[in-house]
Amino acid sequence: MPRLDETANGVYIIAITPFTDTGAIDLASTDRLIEFYLEHGATGLTILGMMGEAPKLSGAEAIAFSRHVAARLAGRVPLVVGASSPGFAAMGELARAVMDDGAAGVMIAPPGSLRTDDQIFAYFRQTAETLGDTPFVLQDFPQASGVQIAPAVIRRIVDALPTCVMLKHEDWPGLAKITWLREAAGMRRIAILTGNGGVFLPEELRRGADGAMTGFAFPEMMSGVLAAHRAGDAQRASDIFDAYLPLARYEQQPGPGLAVRKHILHRRGAIGSPAQRAPRVSLTARELAEIDFLLDRQTRRLASLA
Repeated sequence: MPRLDETANGVYIIAITPFTDTGAIDLASTDRLIEFYLEHGATGLTILGMMGEAPKLSGAEAIAFSRHVAARLAGRVPLVVGASSPGFAAMGELARAVMDDGAAGVMIAPPGSLRTDDQIFAYFRQTAETLGDTPFVLQDFPQASGVQIAPAVIRRIVDALPTCVMLKHEDWPGLAKITWLREAAGMRRIAILTGNGGVFLPEELRRGADGAMTGFAFPEMMSGVLAAHRAGDAQRASDIFDAYLPLARYEQQPGPGLAVRKHILHRRGAIGSPAQRAPRVSLTARELAEIDFLLDRQTRRLASLA
């Protein structure tokens, strides 16, 4: 499988990790989920991200799960594996294992202990040293990590570390950051894929993003918006986006968001159970009714678009 590079683009789905009701990794659902993602427009797959419950897996489970996904994908689309860790030994061990199994690259988020620009740069410099020639995605998600990475620091990292080939952009608000990076004179161009459930995707694409790396339970929203954008039809891109936005917004809630996503994927037949590993958030009857309302409304909006 070719390695990840600066030309990466499209829709890299942040995959959930399916579990059975007893908490075991559900490999049968994993296979079904992979095919679901590909059928609905994914051009890449990212596993063991923050919404993939990566901290709830043991090191051995993470490697075995990654190996299974890589084998199922069989090189059809690039595979990125989350390898974030405050310690470099664990990061290096997982990265070497997944790259040997066919991953295209790894994704790294900074630990929450980083406070200064120099600390952030030093961490990613040591990350690159640990990973060797493995390409990596810099995950910029301050709402989750607590680490604010200024555009100038991202440029410093990109200019100094050639194995940093992609930014997973999840700052919020962050549109100005995309503009800054795309307009910075002389800066090496890297891929920028955006997250946050896709709730700013049309604007992010117009600012210069190359696609999405997020896990909204309707991947066809991201692929449809991107296709319309590439065709130069901003109105069509926004019309598609508008139909899905209420549900995407609801799924983006801190706390219950993953439960909402897994519930919908289960309803769509992509996984056998919406189970999460503990610590988990359970949906109430009121929340389930709200999801039903939003799904029904979305169906009607999409029918009017068709």
